[in-house]
Amino acid sequence: MSIALITLGGTIAMGGVDAGRSGVVTRLTGADLTAAVPGLADLGVPVDVRDTHAVPSAHLTARQLLAVVDEASRTVSAGATGVVVTQGTDTLEETAFLADLIWPHAAPLVFTGAMRNPTLAGADGPANLLAALRVAAAPGTRDLGVLVAVNDEVHAARWLRKTHSTSTATFASPNTGPLGQVIEGEVRVLTRPVRHEPLPPVDPDRLDATRVALYVVTLDDDGALLHGLADTHHGLVVAGFGVGHVPATLVPVLGDLANRIPVVLTSRSGAGSVLRHTYGAVGSETDLQRRGLRNGGLLDPYKARVLLRLLLAAGADSDELTAALARHG
Repeated sequence: MSIALITLGGTIAMGGVDAGRSGVVTRLTGADLTAAVPGLADLGVPVDVRDTHAVPSAHLTARQLLAVVDEASRTVSAGATGVVVTQGTDTLEETAFLADLIWPHAAPLVFTGAMRNPTLAGADGPANLLAALRVAAAPGTRDLGVLVAVNDEVHAARWLRKTHSTSTATFASPNTGPLGQVIEGEVRVLTRPVRHEPLPPVDPDRLDATRVALYVVTLDDDGALLHGLADTHHGLVVAGFGVGHVPATLVPVLGDLANRIPVVLTSRSGAGSVLRHTYGAVGSETDLQRRGLRNGGLLDPYKARVLLRLLLAAGADSDELTAALARHG
């Protein structure tokens, strides 16, 4: 019985300033990270540290994340109770969701990071890492898919959002709240959502070659940036106003694109669902669906892009896209 710890880069692994540079950049190893965690010995489970992909999370690629999930899967098949991945927080809500879509095991895969680097007072990395290791070791977290442990909260990867650029309480699940908490060292799972079946394995080369754009609708938007997009991309996610609305000037542009590539409609609001049949004016959710746009439901724009890219890379047809969006949205 052991926990595998796969370390990437990010704030949690930044330990100092390199000569001639400003800002923290020095990379801490997994051994450095675990050595800084008070109470780790009380966990009672050995930690198998694996350092890989030492880059800021803004530099991570989907191919690298597929490799991380593969490595995590191998450790579970070899007997690990669970797996923890440390990385930067910039893209954590996307990387954890990508992993959740393809994670095939009952054993927990837990992501964590930090908002304050180890050179600052109140650095949150050690506490978050200890919480993540506890979550990975807890029997009650099996069959919950990929989780994120931060700020003594346990979140489902599919609902997690980063809501603040600097706060240590940045991570939240606006539509659901956390699944559980870590209280006095004990992992308390408070609710158990239904887990979706993982998507089929994806060829990394096909994923690299699959281009999905994300377009955020803004006031008085003329859509000029969308012209020609169907010639360069395989899919598009639209982050519309509120419940899924766009300016009338955008409607014919989006309708034309939806006739050529899959276009998924989401909300830029940060929480809540795109509606299906409440409003009927030009540019409303009903009008856009009639023109071929696909409803993203509760998926935020970033997660909708991750899902659509994986589906298209796997060769999903129109019916399969519709079913997957309904299931995950």
